[in-house]
Amino acid sequence: MADTEKYIMALDEGTSSCRTLIIDKKGAIKGLNKIEILQQYPQGQSGWVEHDPIEIWNSQLTTMIQALNKSKINSNQITAIGITNQRETTVVWNRETGLPVYNAIVWQDRRTAQYCESLIKKGWKEKIRKKTGLLLDAYFSATKIKWILDNVSEAKQLAQEGKLAFGTIDSWLIYKMTAGINTEEAVHVIDITNASRTMLFNINTNSWDQELLTLFEIPESILPKVVPSSGLIGKTYPGMLFKNDGTSIPICSAIGDQHAALFGQLCLTPGEIKTTYGTGCFIMMNIGKKPILSDNNLLTTVAYQLENQAPVYAIEGSVFIAGAAIQFLRDSWRMLYRSDESLWYADIIDPHDQQRVYFVPAFVGLGAPYWDSTARGAIFGLERATKREHIVKATLESLAYQTYDIIRVMKEDIKKLVKKNFKIRMKVDGGASNNSYVMQFQSDISNTSLIKPKNIETTAMGAAYLAGLAIGFWKNLDEIKKIYQLEKEYHPIMEAAKAKILYKGWQEAVKRTRNWTTAIE
Repeated sequence: MADTEKYIMALDEGTSSCRTLIIDKKGAIKGLNKIEILQQYPQGQSGWVEHDPIEIWNSQLTTMIQALNKSKINSNQITAIGITNQRETTVVWNRETGLPVYNAIVWQDRRTAQYCESLIKKGWKEKIRKKTGLLLDAYFSATKIKWILDNVSEAKQLAQEGKLAFGTIDSWLIYKMTAGINTEEAVHVIDITNASRTMLFNINTNSWDQELLTLFEIPESILPKVVPSSGLIGKTYPGMLFKNDGTSIPICSAIGDQHAALFGQLCLTPGEIKTTYGTGCFIMMNIGKKPILSDNNLLTTVAYQLENQAPVYAIEGSVFIAGAAIQFLRDSWRMLYRSDESLWYADIIDPHDQQRVYFVPAFVGLGAPYWDSTARGAIFGLERATKREHIVKATLESLAYQTYDIIRVMKEDIKKLVKKNFKIRMKVDGGASNNSYVMQFQSDISNTSLIKPKNIETTAMGAAYLAGLAIGFWKNLDEIKKIYQLEKEYHPIMEAAKAKILYKGWQEAVKRTRNWTTAIE
């Protein structure tokens, strides 16, 4: 490749792996490298999940170098770096040594759940929701920080002395990329989307909330500076990617992964939704420049912020078990050899078959909009004639039903912004977006058109777009819209009356799974 060509480097640090993508001006991926990271479950501690921050940094740096090597692109051809990351995962490190004082506590970790329950009983739930847009839960960063300060030797004292720094994974990577061997030159920041997931950030004032810092006993000195998702954040230390190179690359974006996918899907207008189908399922809707609180147990969050512009907000709902339900059929019940066989099983059922089987995969409870940790999985509607394909089909349909549970209440919430009826559009990505049966059923049940892009690396593309906009690699959003390519659209074809009946059956099935663990105690 010619040395005159320029590229954006996107770092995609997720829960299970670190990846680096190199992207050209047409949005094509010219280099890619991935390294999995170790999931640590401290022995004997139920619900604890940790990562080694040093491993994350070393793995991410290795993928950057390998992506350049494999693509034969020189580091001086990289015009900017954009970062997207697993959200809420918490790192606390020593400013003087640049080393973590404890492992990163991962967003999945539940060690502070009991403490959160105690705060709910004291009446903090609604106050925290109004300030942060979030539910009072161990999911978010605030109680993870408090746990580290309370339980790691000398951590609280070092924090009081101003020697500790907190950050989410974007903060940690930026710190390491700008520090080199001199920690005094390191940049300590957090992007506004990640800040809005800490349960310490007031989304009404867009600043750290003093009352919440006092509640969680967290000194303000450990907090990073909040920066927009797009704009010059800092520069890498010289020669970071290749020794003796001397190249210093501007870091021009940072954004949480689901927010990056929203931007990467170009959901830039209020009412536009992106749905990412993975192990779980994350649904996020752009609601514009005012932080409207959901009436339906959804989260309100900062979606993204361009440089010198006001933040854009979103409401979000999460499904705990989506693709994991297909994995369950494959690995636990041995109904499938491969996950992609599920499409074949769904297609072989006679269209006139009248069986209505429902599978509610509430293995770890139900997420939004129910937030019922006591629910458990169940299958309803079994008959003597029920076959494997009926259960596989019901499992696929559960992804669409659970997603519509959230879309339905999002439509109710958006009425606060839009006072007339309108058709929302949903852009889809992730593994199940490749399953034509799930996508068509999703469109039918939701009465919503679905749009699938050709480039499904929407998370990395969101970080790349934001970095490119900051330096003029792409002049404006209109130029980016021209390179966004559709692969397929799905439109509702099922009769509305039939869709309504099917969804009513799903609601009844969900109702019967709720409060299960409480009921059998």
